[in-house]
Amino acid sequence: MNLSQEEEENNLSLSKFESMLKTNKVLFFDSEEFENIILHYLDIGKNNLAKKALKLALEQHPKSTGLKLVQIEMLVYEDKLEIAERMLNELYAIEPTNEEIYIQKANIYSKRDDHEKAVKLLQTALEYTDDYADVYSLIGMEYLFMDNLELAKENFIKCLEEEYDDYSALYNVVYCYDFLDQNQEAIVFLNDFIDKNPFSEVAWHQLGRQYYTLKDYENALRAFDYATVIDDEFLGAYLEKAKSLERLKRYEEAIESYNMTIELDDPTSFALLRIGKCYERLGNKPLALKYYHKTVHEDPLLDKGWVAITDFYIRQKNYQKAIYYINKALGIENENKLYWKRYATINQALNFFEEAEVGFRKAVEFGDTELDTWLYWTDVLQFLGEFEGAIQTLLQASEFYTDSHEIEYRLAGLNFMVTEETKGRFHLTNALRLSFENHTLIESLFPVIWEDKKIQDYIEKQRKP
Repeated sequence: MNLSQEEEENNLSLSKFESMLKTNKVLFFDSEEFENIILHYLDIGKNNLAKKALKLALEQHPKSTGLKLVQIEMLVYEDKLEIAERMLNELYAIEPTNEEIYIQKANIYSKRDDHEKAVKLLQTALEYTDDYADVYSLIGMEYLFMDNLELAKENFIKCLEEEYDDYSALYNVVYCYDFLDQNQEAIVFLNDFIDKNPFSEVAWHQLGRQYYTLKDYENALRAFDYATVIDDEFLGAYLEKAKSLERLKRYEEAIESYNMTIELDDPTSFALLRIGKCYERLGNKPLALKYYHKTVHEDPLLDKGWVAITDFYIRQKNYQKAIYYINKALGIENENKLYWKRYATINQALNFFEEAEVGFRKAVEFGDTELDTWLYWTDVLQFLGEFEGAIQTLLQASEFYTDSHEIEYRLAGLNFMVTEETKGRFHLTNALRLSFENHTLIESLFPVIWEDKKIQDYIEKQRKP
């Protein structure tokens, strides 16, 4: 029986069963029909219908091993493990060579987190089964649960050797390679797989992903191209192809590929955002801005869309508009250090120093430890006359940057400003030792201190001949 005939018969059985439920007439089904009906309802999540079908099935075929195994599968799913185990032991006494008994026993042990025992049972099932691919896949999953990625990978590969078009197993093999950081090994495996199965668009797509991870964008593009040739509606491959073209600075072609994803499915905010980025890199600012606005229209909660518009206006030095859009992004993602830093620098450019200080403080609070963030923050604090706060902030920064002349010159100047002469001289000595040529920082940041002849004399004394 070919696949279409089998599907047709299954559909007829389902129609007949659903008709029976509506009319309350009891019709006869053979046990295999019932199994397919029950499994169909389980697959689509209609558990109540599956239970109804199982009840009728067991009334008509009380001795059917197949139906009892389906019942056991449902019991395991509902975590009724002890009842399921009792029933399995009864079936084992009758049919000790039925591989499904071992598979269901393995399922029970897996639920109890005894994955090693589950593997042993599945290895026994291999002795009796005709469906090696399914059992190898189950063994692979048990090894994944045990975090044994090498053995998981080995079993998923065996599954593929039995059933090359099992895409779930192929994805799992690649997942193992990715987790183990074995990108080169994954490429060797996928190339070998493609040699045997050249029309596997999934394999070509996964090969492209490996090349992309290794920043080999030319080979990534070639692989994604093949995937789209084999399946001209492979949305994921068009998306990855577009990303590769972007990396290769082939922006017009990238736009074409992103547009293909929009033609194949509803527009995604990601594709619209990337099209906007491509247009901006091509120098087409009106179209770039148009697509950024399309992005936030498509998904108003996508903070990256609002940030793209923010950055667009920062580059145009239109800070009034930039502050509006960065506030939109912060309204969505309030703990993003990079957004707070943008907020701070925009406010600084607008001479809103109190707001800028809040932004830099928040950026650091949420994990920004970049040197320039500390320096901008303390420069703003200094401008606001908060010298003690600036000193404390710089001391905190010096824990991350122990030999920074930028920090030491600022600590020197600030300590002199609050008449802490000894501390000021200590930090000035450190700063001059770290970078004498940058002593002009005192002049630019602390002109009042620079005018003090004692300071200039001290600096001159430190000059190396």
